[in-house]
Amino acid sequence: MYLVEPLNPTAVKPGGVALCKSENAAYFQQVTSDFGLEGKSSLILDDTFETVGLTYPELRNIASGTDVLLNISGMLKHDDLIGKIPVRAYLDLDPAFNQLWHATQGIDMRFAVHNRFITVGNAIGQQDCAIPTCGLPWTRTFQPIVLDHWPRGNGIRYNACTTIANWRGYGSIQHDGVFYGQKAHSLRHFMDLPSKSTERFVLALTIHPDERKDIDALNRNGWTILDPGEVTRTPFMYRDFIQSSKAELGIAKSGYVAARCGWFSDRSVCYLASGRPVIAQETGFSRYLPTGSGLFAFRTGEEALEAVATVVADYRKQSDAARSLAEEHFHSGKVLTRLLEKVA
Repeated sequence: MYLVEPLNPTAVKPGGVALCKSENAAYFQQVTSDFGLEGKSSLILDDTFETVGLTYPELRNIASGTDVLLNISGMLKHDDLIGKIPVRAYLDLDPAFNQLWHATQGIDMRFAVHNRFITVGNAIGQQDCAIPTCGLPWTRTFQPIVLDHWPRGNGIRYNACTTIANWRGYGSIQHDGVFYGQKAHSLRHFMDLPSKSTERFVLALTIHPDERKDIDALNRNGWTILDPGEVTRTPFMYRDFIQSSKAELGIAKSGYVAARCGWFSDRSVCYLASGRPVIAQETGFSRYLPTGSGLFAFRTGEEALEAVATVVADYRKQSDAARSLAEEHFHSGKVLTRLLEKVA
């Protein structure tokens, strides 16, 4: 197994430096070393042959003998690394948005260079989901987690319902009278939750300081806002934050909610594996995952608060159920074996 991470030149930090001397390269090398991927990974600058880790000629040689490519949202764009691989799978981690960008806005999502299509939107292609399939046969999957890297958490330091989020990510979409928006458009509907509960609510939230009206509203309603750059900067800090939380209150992008595409967050999977109950905004995922113990789906603020009360009333039971759900539905050995059987 090899990891190739494409990088847009505009994302190089600090701007104007060579890739090999960038902060991106230092971070990439540290993470790949931590996870035993030295000699099996490469950071590659888009539209160039510039790499950190495996060289471009080495990548070409590896690609010539590769059986399966999992290309996240088609981000790897070097055709000479892709074209000779027999199974070229487009891995859609942004269901509804990727399909709508292609079908309604004419954006080339590079579907054409792939011959397998995988989505974590478990309702994509189903009769009750209005998102276009773009004429592609989507294979649906849950997101896998390596449970050896995600044991149950030992202690609760953030005695709160927490989550990690971007207030905004990218442009929203209007299609057939339906608005497919961002996290901001969802969370605004639940601004007053902390004021109606004795529990604490903590957001590790990336939000621009110019969003003053929303920041003030969050503070006024009792949300605690942390800088994710401070508390989740590395994979190990990210894991520690989740495992030190009591539970997750997961707010979905409004586009996932409107689409009812069945998306379920990989972040929420990490909470479940850690034995931390998840209270997640409904995107249609409850049609594919058991809810009511360890995992709760909510549409309204009242439903969210009821779920919080259930979690607190018998926390040990809910913690056990969360871990069991992760083991049953998201164990990487099970998920990836089934997925490869379908696409290989």
